[in-house]
Amino acid sequence: MVFGPAERRIIDLKIGKDRIVKQVAADQKFGDLRQKHTAFGTLDDAVPICKGVMYSILPSLRIVDITHQVKPYSILDGARFLFGTTPYYPAGTVFVVVVDPGVGSTRKAIVAESKRGQYFVLPDNGLLTLLEARDGIESVREISNPAWMIGSKLSSTFHGRDIFSPVGAHIARGDDWTQVGPAVPVKDLVRLELKPVRLDNRGLTGQILATDGPFGNLVTNVDSEQFLKLGYQRGDEVPITVGEQKMSLPFAKTFSDVPLQQPLFYIDSRGRLGLAVNQGNFSQKYGVNANTEFFIPRKAK
Repeated sequence: MVFGPAERRIIDLKIGKDRIVKQVAADQKFGDLRQKHTAFGTLDDAVPICKGVMYSILPSLRIVDITHQVKPYSILDGARFLFGTTPYYPAGTVFVVVVDPGVGSTRKAIVAESKRGQYFVLPDNGLLTLLEARDGIESVREISNPAWMIGSKLSSTFHGRDIFSPVGAHIARGDDWTQVGPAVPVKDLVRLELKPVRLDNRGLTGQILATDGPFGNLVTNVDSEQFLKLGYQRGDEVPITVGEQKMSLPFAKTFSDVPLQQPLFYIDSRGRLGLAVNQGNFSQKYGVNANTEFFIPRKAK
């Protein structure tokens, strides 16, 4: 992917049925669109409709689809993908995120600015939980300005089209985002109730957050630094209790360090502890799914 020095960019993600996530980036100077990357890959018209709304506001936008495979209605998965994606985009990037099981309810539609200078247009339902813990949130505003929306009568079920897409495009165009509506105290943001990692003299208690796509690798809430405090090094056998199952897995650098169909611990590409089966599916093989707790004892001296 190649961007010119003064181009505007949109990265469009669909996350679950009828749920759309877009990332919009705008340079300070408005230049010509030089290259377009799109991959719709959807079974309905929701994504192209939202793109049309954004094009109608800023026709020279570049739109790139990133993923269409997030679990439907999973706010945690939406938060997890935001957490993993945002470090690779510069200040000024605008993320329009619609994972919105509560669409049309009393939940707020907001714009948030992170302390890294990125912008997030999304429902206030916990999507910012992981990102806020790492990057911090500078300020928040509730979307209430009808001039930034479309349609004389807003749909109760398609705020991706009527609210989030046009607001994202207005910000990408360089409009003053503070005009979107009144300020909201950062402390009032809705946050997911996630169990923290517990590290004590016995060992570490963590949680399975998700499974990694079709491969069935387990994504945990334990980062590499927390795991290494237990004293294990690569090549060690690490005992673990996952739910009610007790097992021992090697701590490896990569999948091929163990024989085919054998399990392993590894540090994944996001810097978190993962469990996998070399060319197999850990979740299916061991019957372990998201929200399962696990315990790893400290390495015996």
